[in-house]
Amino acid sequence: MLMKETLVFTGHPLILSRHQRTFEVTKSSELTERGDCIIGVNASKAGVDFDHAFRSMLADERTAVTITIKVEETAIIIIKARGHPELTLSDPEELVVRKSSFISPRTLAIQADKSAADIPRSVVSMLREPGVTGSMEIILERD
Repeated sequence: MLMKETLVFTGHPLILSRHQRTFEVTKSSELTERGDCIIGVNASKAGVDFDHAFRSMLADERTAVTITIKVEETAIIIIKARGHPELTLSDPEELVVRKSSFISPRTLAIQADKSAADIPRSVVSMLREPGVTGSMEIILERD
């Protein structure tokens, strides 16, 4: 079984992408230097906006999550992660992908193989441009 959701986001001059354990996109247009895990703002969706069937499938530890981030259609980053029964996707603003197994209402996926710090610095430079656009395709797969 396969399901997919896609969202778009924009860059921001304060994107640092330094966090060692997570990365985040937010619907907010504001960003401070404390948000060192944020890779995009003005996201078109948060967890509450995803289809109910997608959210249900994500709430299963057998679900493999593949996240493909594209920036200006030139830079592509692929992240592998997992679903979990405690994922609620109930935060109306933010989506966080975590290397750890920590779960909060903001958590999209856990046990990820990359964080904000793993994004190539050339891509981070692109994401600091306010007019830059990016997309995040989230594919769920379960046998």
